[in-house]
This record gives sequence, structure tokens and C-alpha cells, in this order.
Amino acid sequence: MTPQVARRGVAPAEILKKVRRIEIVTRSLVQNVFSGEYKSVFKGRGMEFDEVREYMPGDDVRAIDWNVSARMNHLFVKRFVEERELTVILVVDVSGSSEFGTRKVLKSDVQAEIGALIAFSAHKNNDKVGLLLFTDRVERFIPPKKGLRHVLRIVRDLVYHEPDGRGTRIGPALEHLNRVLNRRAIVFLVSDFQDDGFEKALRVTARRHDLVAVWTADRREREIPRRGLFRVEDPETGEETWIAASARRAEAYRALAERRREELARTFRANGVDLVPVSTESSYTEPLVAFFKKRERMFR
Repeated sequence: MTPQVARRGVAPAEILKKVRRIEIVTRSLVQNVFSGEYKSVFKGRGMEFDEVREYMPGDDVRAIDWNVSARMNHLFVKRFVEERELTVILVVDVSGSSEFGTRKVLKSDVQAEIGALIAFSAHKNNDKVGLLLFTDRVERFIPPKKGLRHVLRIVRDLVYHEPDGRGTRIGPALEHLNRVLNRRAIVFLVSDFQDDGFEKALRVTARRHDLVAVWTADRREREIPRRGLFRVEDPETGEETWIAASARRAEAYRALAERRREELARTFRANGVDLVPVSTESSYTEPLVAFFKKRERMFR
């Protein structure tokens, strides 16, 4: 089956139509499926400092403010309240490999809809949302803000942005994020993760923020034909190769893809990063709902 690639030079009317379609689909999902899930998982998980007050018997000794206590010659504790708003950041891979898809849906389409779904969920819950697009460089950064107009700008950029780069470098994107964000955020890293050497940046980001990895994939990235001659093109370099298929070669390819999947899963687990795998072949709503429900059980 011939892979599809994203079309360049799309007319503005087509872009607006696609943005509108994504808006309708994702708003409906937010209203009917994700609103309660999002709120139950993320709302109230962050705390911010409010004031200090005198220590009372039964207070957690870990909350004692020793500096204030020393000055006042009396024990005081820090009082925290639930954060009134959260900051959500979408870090989305728009490299050449995101333009791949062997069915009617490209990975970039899936990523755009997931990003829009999260952005509208944040908007419905009065949270700030921002966007970082990256390839082998940071392509665009939209600082987090509130408001429907801001969310629609994010959706438009998810659909419309034409990247300057073609490769994938996750590390510099996360490093840039860590430099520009000075408060804790919920970070959704949406990518096919066709990169290596980003573990250090991942570890730092996971310590500073609540980091969730959304892994987009297509079946042809783990399966190849078992017979015939077929052409393979690297979407990030443009390099083409003809391969004579065989059962042995197909099995070796499948095993290699499985090892890569396991390595990435171990990397995420080791750094406390939740992983949400999604595919171009099936709906992304089920794995996202499963993720939210898993997180809700963890926080009970």
C-alpha cells in the first residue's frame, strides 16, 4: 500500500475547513468524554503557597517554615492551597516522519487532533495552554495563555505550520522548554520518537514538570511485506531504497521494531514518564481514556 504524505501549499480555505472540522470533533469529545476525566486527573494535583500560620498540634512537621519560626521564636507552618489554574504545554513533533501514513490518516493528523483535544480540555477547565512545535530545531513556541481565540490559534498552527526542518531532535526541544518555563506545567510530548540521545533532557523535564509521552505510530513502521519488491523512502532525509521482501527479512524488521518499542518504554518508565501509544489505524480516544482512568486510580 502506498504511504500518504502531507500536501504542501494547501489553500487557506482548505486549512480553515480542516481547522473547523478538528474543532467540531474535539469539542464534542471534550464535552462528552474527556472533560470529567481531565478535571479528575489534573485539577487539584498542584499546590501553591498561600501564607504562614502558627503551628498547631497535628500539623505535618514537614510544613514547618524554619526561617519564619527562627525569626518569630515560635513555630510556624506554610499553608498551601490548590492551584487555581494549571499550565498545559503541547510539545509536538512536526518532522518529516509525521507526514507518514499507510491509510487515510497521517500521523500528523492524529497529532493535530490530540493536541486540539487537550487544548480544548484545558480551555474548558480555565487553564492556560501553550504550544511548542519542533523538528531538528524549535520551529515555533506559543507561550501559555487562556481564551478560545488563543486555543484556535494553537489548533491552526497544529494544522497549518510548514516546518523548516525535516529531522527529529527531541533533546533541544525539551531543553528550550525548560529554559522558557519558570513554573511547573503538564507537558504532553507528542511524537513518533524517531530519535536517540534525548534521555538526559527527558529526565530533566520529567523532574520539573508532569510529563506525558504520546507516541504516534503506523503499522508500516513495524511491519513490511513478506514478498515482492517495494520502495522505501526516509521522510526525514528523502533517501530512497528498494527492498526485496522475504519472510525472514520481514521477521527481522518486526523484531527490530519491537526491541525499539521496548527500549523506549523502559526509558519512559525509568524517568517516571507516562506513555500513551496511539496509532493511525484506530481511534486515539480509547488509549487516551485509558490513560486518564489509570492516572485517576493512581491519585485516589
